[in-house]
Amino acid sequence: MKTMAEWPEGYGRRVLDEVDSTLSEAARIAPFLPGPEWILSLRQTAGRGRRGRAWADPEGNFAATLVLRPDEPPALAAQRSFVTALAVHDACQGVTGRSEGLALKWPNDILLNGGKLSGILLESVGQAARLDYLAIGIGVNLRSAPSADAVEPGAVRPVSLLSETGSLVDPETFLTHLAAAYARYESQFTQFGFAPIRTAWMDRAARRGKVITARTGNSETTGTFETLDDSGNLVLTTARGRVNIPAADIFF
Repeated sequence: MKTMAEWPEGYGRRVLDEVDSTLSEAARIAPFLPGPEWILSLRQTAGRGRRGRAWADPEGNFAATLVLRPDEPPALAAQRSFVTALAVHDACQGVTGRSEGLALKWPNDILLNGGKLSGILLESVGQAARLDYLAIGIGVNLRSAPSADAVEPGAVRPVSLLSETGSLVDPETFLTHLAAAYARYESQFTQFGFAPIRTAWMDRAARRGKVITARTGNSETTGTFETLDDSGNLVLTTARGRVNIPAADIFF
């Protein structure tokens, strides 16, 4: 049975028919926002993903950005990628009434039945010690997914919520569930720090205890995925011992 969700207090909401990118819109309006703001666009013309990659955004899929003004160091603010991943996971469960097949892939993807359902991208502006704003971009394949040949070799195949569960969910409904779930995890994060977020993320982690490969530029590290450290870095056990990896693309 699907659960209901209510819009969380203290969070703004704006829905646009079309925009170049919700992340770009966040950069334009962030200086004028009085508090946290969700930006949803029903159509993006220039969506983007990690490392400058394009993000395909057909009609009916979900493209939104949450703008925050965290008064904290960038390294701490960056841990909200895990907060967001948990919220997306719970939103998918809320709109479908099922959790089977959902898993979290380090550092910022949500998987469904082994395929990539959602991606998260953080962008920020500010000085070394404090941020002017943090923008969390979220894309979810609600209705359709790119073809397998649209992703790089070895990458996880794209899937959609509709193809894998049979649930057709509109973006505004998904936004309400996502915003409610995010507010719960954000409250936990600000009150108790990263530790409970890390524990909840690990409980939903894909390939824990399995051999994976982390690629960064021209180098790669293969090892057994053991855990996340206290900062959210990936910890692999390799032939050289334990290795902590702060950023990489992960291949199974």
